[in-house]
Amino acid sequence: MAVTGWLESLRTAEKTALLQDGRRKVHYLFPDGKEMAEEYDEKSGELLVRKWRVKSALGALGQWQIEVGEPALPGAGSLGPEFIKENNANPIFMRKDTKMNFQWRIRNLPYPKDVYSVCVDHKERCIVVRTTNKKYYKKFSIPDLDRHQLPLDESSLSFAHANCTLIISYQKPKEILVAEAELQKELKKVKTAHSSDGDCKTQ
Repeated sequence: MAVTGWLESLRTAEKTALLQDGRRKVHYLFPDGKEMAEEYDEKSGELLVRKWRVKSALGALGQWQIEVGEPALPGAGSLGPEFIKENNANPIFMRKDTKMNFQWRIRNLPYPKDVYSVCVDHKERCIVVRTTNKKYYKKFSIPDLDRHQLPLDESSLSFAHANCTLIISYQKPKEILVAEAELQKELKKVKTAHSSDGDCKTQ
């Protein structure tokens, strides 16, 4: 039922869509004032970006929080806390999904593959990455599974290491694949503006 609940909230959200630079950009405004913005590759339909913005208690718009996609690049747009330049050698964590998997990449991790341990913490509903040399530790959740109230399954988790990047994959459960297909059908109904049209059209 949870899957339907999340899908229903996407269906009822106020949506605008724009086609720009080969990307289909969809903006959702939920009744509680929360905003979600997604960007899909126009040809493949692959999700490239998902970010959230919540109003503060005083009604001011907060910063966009990136769930899927590249972290904001320093120097792009106006300067804010997210644009403080990090040391290029620090590990960089980002999520970039494929059609069948949720996937995360952690760049600047030079250690060999056998140093890493990637496992599910069922109690905290998250994935834990650690190294035997105690140089790196990270916990992160899968918001999609939380929204659909689905359990984490250790057997769906795998990881690889290449070019100083740890790639963690979690196979999407069939419920997620069905929900994503349903959402794509729903988004086809939203009138899409082109970047030359000026403002986005609202459903």
